[in-house]
Amino acid sequence: MTSIDEHIRKDQIEIETAKAVGNEAKVRHLEDELKSLEEYKSHHPEDDRDPNALEVYCDLNPEAPECRVYDD
Repeated sequence: MTSIDEHIRKDQIEIETAKAVGNEAKVRHLEDELKSLEEYKSHHPEDDRDPNALEVYCDLNPEAPECRVYDD
């Protein structure tokens, strides 16, 4: 994906497709991903690029050990 809006639209389409075939596990996974992306977008309205999974995770969980940043 090149933009977060494109990624959100793709997830919405995939959710509808998964619902149509009855794949509830995929629906739950995609709905969680979509919720995280929308929350990331609300925290970074000026940033249009598609964030990677770690960026989204750290935005939602800044206290997590893998998200700590140390200054030298």
